[in-house]
Amino acid sequence: MESTVKNCTGMDTKLADLLLNPAAAPAKVVAHVAECDSCRGEMEELRATMNLLDSWEAPEPSPYFMTRMNVRLDEERAAPPAGWLERLRARFAYGPSLHARPLAAMALTVVVLVGGGAYLGISNWTQPAATQGQAAVVHDLQLLDNNAQLLDQLESISGNEN
Repeated sequence: MESTVKNCTGMDTKLADLLLNPAAAPAKVVAHVAECDSCRGEMEELRATMNLLDSWEAPEPSPYFMTRMNVRLDEERAAPPAGWLERLRARFAYGPSLHARPLAAMALTVVVLVGGGAYLGISNWTQPAATQGQAAVVHDLQLLDNNAQLLDQLESISGNEN
């Protein structure tokens, strides 16, 4: 008997595509599922799962859910918060948001503008003008002249000591 090794890598997403839209599935995927026992079994499990999901019905919510939710929210609003942090959190969560949001937006805008202005002020420093480059020959002659002057000074110092 000859044993063939099938390449089933990446078939998970292809099986889901084949299950949801069989007409758009590539022919290679359909042929692979027809030949491969493990992929065919996986396909049947996916079909069974989809059939179970199709038969499931969501439970109806209680007709008094929103009434009870509103009563509980009112109780939470009326209860005094424990500490200063809780009071602050409750004020932002349950209090009138007309005051805090515009102030927070304005403060954030000021911070961004000041920060951006500071960044631009720091990053756009004026650089000193670059000096005009001299030819290498001129620079070498100036160095030799300076060296000659230094040698003359050293000779005059050494001559005085004799």
